[in-house]
Order: sequence, then C-alpha cells, then structure tokens
Amino acid sequence: MGRVFVAGSINMDVVAMADRHPKVGETVAGRQVHYFPGGKGANQAVAAAKLGAPSTLIGRLGMDVFGQQLRQFLTAQGVELALVKDTPDVHTGTAVITIADADNTIVVVPGANARVSADDVAVPLLAKGDVAVSQFEIPQPTIIAFFKRARAAGATTILNPAPATLCGPELLDLVDILILNETELGLLAQTELHDTDEPARFVEAARRLPAGPDRIICVTLGKRGVLALVGDEPSLIAGRAVKAVDTTGAGDCFVGALAAQLANGKAIRDALEYANAAASICVQRMGAAPSMPTAAEVASVLQA
Repeated sequence: MGRVFVAGSINMDVVAMADRHPKVGETVAGRQVHYFPGGKGANQAVAAAKLGAPSTLIGRLGMDVFGQQLRQFLTAQGVELALVKDTPDVHTGTAVITIADADNTIVVVPGANARVSADDVAVPLLAKGDVAVSQFEIPQPTIIAFFKRARAAGATTILNPAPATLCGPELLDLVDILILNETELGLLAQTELHDTDEPARFVEAARRLPAGPDRIICVTLGKRGVLALVGDEPSLIAGRAVKAVDTTGAGDCFVGALAAQLANGKAIRDALEYANAAASICVQRMGAAPSMPTAAEVASVLQA
C-alpha cells in the first residue's frame, strides 16, 4: 500500500449562513456563524485518511488558538502531523465563507500557509506507489520542489490548481493528474467556460493545456459529475442526485478520495467513480474537513 502526502494549506473556516449573498456594498442579515476546520491541504489529507490511506500533511500553523484547535482536530481524524510546523509571528490561515442556497463565496487569508517552503517539503521520504498532492494555497515554488522530489522517487503527483491562478509549464510538466473545475480550467486554457457548457467544450479546453501522453485531466462539474481525459479519451461520470447543503469541501473530497484509491492500488477509472461518490456525500453536510465521509459510507453509496 502506498501513502498520501499532502503539501498544502490549513485554515480555520469562519462560515456565515444567509438567505442570499450580499451585493457589492450591501449588508444582509445572517442566520448563523460556524467555525470549521478547513484549508484545501487539510481537507484533502482528512479525506484520504478517513478513506483508508496513510495520510501525512505538510504545512504550517500559527501559534494561536485556531492553530491549536486545528492540530487537535487533524490528529483526531488520523492525519499524521509530524511535518506540520508551528510558526511564530504569523496567524493561522483563515477563510471567510458565506453560504446561501448551498452556494458559497470564499475569501482566504493565507497567514502561515504563505510560509510553507521548499525546505518543508524536502523532509518526507517518498517512494514508488506513494501519491503527492498539492494545491494553490501555498507558494508555487514550494509545490515545484515537492513534485520534483515526488517524480524522482517514482510517486504519482496530483495538482488541484485552486484557487484559480496562472502557472507555468515548469509546474504543469511535473503533474501526473490534474484535477480542476470549470473556472480553473478556463483560466489555464485561456478561454471562458461556464458550468452549463456542453462536455465537448470542456474536452476542447482541456486539450489546450500542455500535456504529455500519460497526463490525466479531471474536470469536476458539481452536480453534473466529473469529466476525465485518460489517454486523451474523454469519459463522463454522471453526478449523483443528492440535496446539497454546503459545497465548500466537495472538490477537496474528490481529490483526497482519488489519492487514497490510487495509493491503495486501484485503477484510475475505478478511483474516479469512488471519488465521485465520496464527493456526493460531502456536499450533504456542513463544513469542509468535518464533512469528509468514511470508507464505510462510500461503500454503502456505491452498493446502493
């Protein structure tokens, strides 16, 4: 069995519930406020751990109350935190999230996440069969250093280029599996995309990205499912009909579930089906990291 190593962000999510999103310059009354563990790196590491893969998180926390609470939570979820550093003179990463009618807007303040360095990702001993995962809530030079080490060790690299940010070929050339939504794909492919576009539009955009013959590209389409290009052959895995409560962690759940399945030796198409089912469970719950399902829950959905 391989292991999942996630180099990424750790945040406290401050979530405001409202009937609708405010317009620019407008104040609306909220219904509730919640504090949830989050950050794309933490979410993905929790998803992998709860789905049965040994999961190590590489990142940084501030030496504040949020940092203490996040460390306790992640330990309880089974995530290995030996490579998470407490960093003085900077606050723990924080995300301010507004949720209305199951859709969300997010403002992320990086804090300690911006300090994750190439030295931090030089510590783990990666091996063939391991899966190295990262996203764009830590500096890109750090991700490049991480993926270079992973490639040298024969590990599989997964990049989730979120939040949507431009990146160069130096990073994309190190990626085995690219997982992104329509906004991120549109930015990288330099074309305008909408979640209502036909699948052929996403295939066309994905084929614009610089890619080697073995690159796998997965475009997550929310309730419509996921479109995957494997060996340049497109396939659409339909979404599952569920009542969404909070979509905040759905993409991270998909990434962590896919990484866990690949670390456990599953074939890519089986792993995609599994990750799609896991994400359908995640959106039915509040919060990001706390909403990640267990392996037993995903198995139940797949059997049904």
